[in-house]
Amino acid sequence: MQRRQGRRLKLGGGRSRNLEIIPSLVWLAVYICITLGVLMSTLIYPDMLSSILRHLPSSAAAGRRPAVHFAISELGKRSRISQRLRAWERGDQVRLARPHLSTTTKKSDADVHRLRNVLAEKLWRAPPDQGFVPCVDPSPSYAAPGKSRGYLMVAANGGLNQMRAGICDMVAVARILNATLVIPELDKTSFWQDSSNFSDIFDVDHFIKSVQGDVPIIKKLPEFLHDETKIITEFRSWSDVKYYEEDIASLWSRYKIIKAAKSDSRLANSNLPPDIQKLRCRVHYDALRFAPHIEVFGKKLVERMRSNGPFIAVHLRYEKDMLAFSGCTYGLNRSEALELTTIRKNTPHWRIKKIKAAHQRSRGFCPLTPTEVAIFLKALGYPASTHIYIAAGEIYGGQERMAGFLSHFPNLMSKETIASAEELAPFSQHSSQMAALDYIVSVQSDVFVPSFSGNMAHAVEGHRRFQGHLKTITPDRRALVTLFDKLNTGELQEGPELEELITEMHQNQQGAPRQRNGPIQGTKGREQLRTEESFYTNPNPECICMQSGTNVNPISKTIDDS
Repeated sequence: MQRRQGRRLKLGGGRSRNLEIIPSLVWLAVYICITLGVLMSTLIYPDMLSSILRHLPSSAAAGRRPAVHFAISELGKRSRISQRLRAWERGDQVRLARPHLSTTTKKSDADVHRLRNVLAEKLWRAPPDQGFVPCVDPSPSYAAPGKSRGYLMVAANGGLNQMRAGICDMVAVARILNATLVIPELDKTSFWQDSSNFSDIFDVDHFIKSVQGDVPIIKKLPEFLHDETKIITEFRSWSDVKYYEEDIASLWSRYKIIKAAKSDSRLANSNLPPDIQKLRCRVHYDALRFAPHIEVFGKKLVERMRSNGPFIAVHLRYEKDMLAFSGCTYGLNRSEALELTTIRKNTPHWRIKKIKAAHQRSRGFCPLTPTEVAIFLKALGYPASTHIYIAAGEIYGGQERMAGFLSHFPNLMSKETIASAEELAPFSQHSSQMAALDYIVSVQSDVFVPSFSGNMAHAVEGHRRFQGHLKTITPDRRALVTLFDKLNTGELQEGPELEELITEMHQNQQGAPRQRNGPIQGTKGREQLRTEESFYTNPNPECICMQSGTNVNPISKTIDDS
């Protein structure tokens, strides 16, 4: 009996030991699964790693917690960008591990090729258009222009794209006033000193014909009106229809000719009648076509760039006029800074004379430097072999200032390098015509990146949205300054951490469909109108609609072949 009991006790003790082993075996199986999951996630789906680890049940961490499990969890941690930037602003050191490929992992050539293709496709793929297409047809109630009440003359001001937007606004104003528009005079006295007339830059006959159902347009004022008294006035900026129908239209009782002394920003960006907004789009994206000699040569430049494969167009606004206007002297020597300050001081219509350069830069109000643009593109994943078209005038500082860009991306091109001096001769003495060539290449590029949010950047972004939301990456300059400052002080290095920060920071800034931004919160009165996003940057919702809706009329898909 005692022997049986002893045997039972031994058996019971064996079962107890077996039961003690089971949790260890279960934990071993869990550990093996997690380890394999980490390896597979790192190799194939790195972006899923942190998400999977975050959702592991808390019970798995109960009891004994091996060091290797803690290491795996740490590998999956990723702080949000805003938290890391705030930490840096406080001066804290932030260094987090980033998932990486194991050095012991072997991949086949086919796997490597497939991964490279996936990455390349991601770099160049345009964001989904979500079914949005151009919609610019007038409403059924939109009537032909009535009897003209008088003549509207216009003195367009600014550079090429400022004048283009202003001319589109003036066509809309002529419609509101029921006036005959005289072909606008172009600015010949601005910084660029361009002597080009309207017909040198734009296709006049196409312009007149395209809007004949909207506004009557004549090439010049009739002879019998040359001695007629006219009023020259500056229309109020960012104005609505009521202002033109009441304040300006009342001038017809005394004058047959009204001349607008300026054309820029004379209409509000939003809260205008839909038919007026659609008219602005029809003019900007169709009627205001460049002159034939510009269109033809611009298309040649695009073809030459395309022969090398996909390419990025960078609007590198690191030019003397922009740096002087914005007061951005970061990275310049003392004599250069003094030269720019003198230009700003001696330019009468630039109202702000004293600017704190460091304050401007920290708020994101300065163009990125050439080197900063190169670091930005590299961090996004573009390889050194990428072909890049520089859409710009003369870069301030010349080749010396471009050296940093070239060290990252040696395949830099421009109209001056892909065209001969003889080919450029008809354009080279006319800054607006040269800018028109850059505009054509930028609109047609696979990826467009502006270094500053000026008139050209606004116009190109809007045109690319109108064409089908082509990929446009807009740098977040204010956030990037924090990173670039850390690079300069050695607190951050070019590499995986910088790449992760910049890539995540810009994943939703690639030109996908969205409605136009309203005024900055907290602004009041007319300041609200000034802070709205430019209509020509994003003509959604008035001129870009869901495909299933009515009134859909895609214009030309390119600026060359409408």
